[in-house]
Amino acid sequence: MSRALRPKQLLALNSDLSILQETIRRVTGPGFAPPLIICNDEHRFVIAEQMRQLGVEPEAIVLEPAGRNTAPAAAVAALLLADRYADPTMLMLPSDHVIDDTAAFHAAVEIGARAAADNALVTFGIPPTRPETGYGYIRRGGPYPGIDGCHAIDRFVEKPDHETAETYLSSGEYDWNSGMFVFPVAVCIEELDRLASDLMAGCRAAVAEAMADLDFLRLARDPFVGIKSISIDYALMEKTDKGAVVPAEMG
Repeated sequence: MSRALRPKQLLALNSDLSILQETIRRVTGPGFAPPLIICNDEHRFVIAEQMRQLGVEPEAIVLEPAGRNTAPAAAVAALLLADRYADPTMLMLPSDHVIDDTAAFHAAVEIGARAAADNALVTFGIPPTRPETGYGYIRRGGPYPGIDGCHAIDRFVEKPDHETAETYLSSGEYDWNSGMFVFPVAVCIEELDRLASDLMAGCRAAVAEAMADLDFLRLARDPFVGIKSISIDYALMEKTDKGAVVPAEMG
């Protein structure tokens, strides 16, 4: 069912809403600012219509001229939010997760936000239920000082083979890497400047030269397509000494 022009996050696979709409609805209400959506240019009208159906007016719908993975997307979002809000905290979510326990999700976000207020760069770990070889893993370190339910990150590990995954599962020390994050925006920018300066230069240029197009913000093509395609895990989380993880069972 998933196609280039109608990828899975734009389809209603889990309810009457698309997976993107379910994601947006989870972060609509008290405690959340309007969502900032970063997407492919080709999906802009479908996404705008899906937001209209929800009655949600986004902070912005930002159009990438080409896919460059999650680190440039995070950097662009951080730069835009830093320009629009005083000392913002950014919750970064993929658009294609199915989460059954919204209350547990909100509780985990609250813990993550507390750690972010202490300048931590926070990810969420999903307690593994099987020796899955298709996910990356995070090994938890010691408890994060003063914040129950949060841990330092000992290390990230790549997708393991089956035997290794079984040792991770039996140890009880590892979580699946969810790909969801809470970042204090100023710290995120500071660390990306330190660890991925070329990426940040490209993102700054793409934002500075961005053009408004109807209800969309179109990133400048030349600087953005020149950015290396890299995930936020590789560019930031695996290198920073400010990482923390919130393990959370949220369905």
